Amino acid sequence: QVQLVESGGGLVQPGGSLRLSCAASTDIFSTYTMGWYRQAPGKQRALVARITSRDTTNYADSVKGRFTISRNNAKNTVYLQMNSLKPEDTAVYYCNAQSEFNIGVGAWGQGTQVTVSS
Repeated sequence: QVQLVESGGGLVQPGGSLRLSCAASTDIFSTYTMGWYRQAPGKQRALVARITSRDTTNYADSVKGRFTISRNNAKNTVYLQMNSLKPEDTAVYYCNAQSEFNIGVGAWGQGTQVTVSS
């Protein structure tokens, strides 16, 4: 199975930046679609960004132009660069891995808190 370990969350002022990292344990990382999701208190977990094995990306409308997802297959790591952060971005951010060959194979990270406040 795949284990995901996230890092990079923290407190930042509006307009600031953070870079989240998610390291995966799988030896077939390159065959997974990787995604970042977020969940604010009282809200459902929602997609922020995803990147496929072919490096195709998809972003939530609320983060387009501000966030960038990328992956380094040699390091089994996916990143989320977050710029121009807004208070509305405050949430727990979760990394997700989904096998592109087996629908039932996937995993969630433990989550990392991002707080945007002055």
